[in-house]
Amino acid sequence: MKVLLDTHSFLWWVTDDPQLSARARRTISSGSNEVHFSAVSAWEIAIKAGLGRLRIGDGDTEQFIAQQVAVNGFGVLAIEMSHALKTASLPNYHRDPFDRLLIAQAMSEEMALISADRALADYRVKIVW
Repeated sequence: MKVLLDTHSFLWWVTDDPQLSARARRTISSGSNEVHFSAVSAWEIAIKAGLGRLRIGDGDTEQFIAQQVAVNGFGVLAIEMSHALKTASLPNYHRDPFDRLLIAQAMSEEMALISADRALADYRVKIVW
C-alpha cells in the first residue's frame, strides 16, 4: 500500500509520540508499505518553526527533516501542478491549505493518508488511523 503522512503523523512518528495510533505505527513500520513524506509537510513545519509555534530537533528544521526522511526510508512527494490544481475541485469540508493539498496529493497519487484529523474523512480518500 502507498501511504502519505499527514504532518502531525510524521512528527509523532519521529518523536515516538504516544498520540500516533497503533494502526498508524504498524502501517508506517511495515516493510510492505511505501511511506511518503510530502513537500507540503516540510513547508508547513518550516513555517510553524519560523513563527516559533513549533520546535523540533536542535532547531535546524532543514537538517532535522532531511535526516528523519532518510533514516526512516520515506519517499519524498513533490508538489506538482496537478496537485495544486486538484484543490480547486475539493469541497470546502476543510479550510486548512496544507491539509487540502495533502488530500489532493493522496487522491491524485492513489495513496492512503495517515492522519488523526477526522475532518479529512469527508473527502474521497482512504484514511489510515
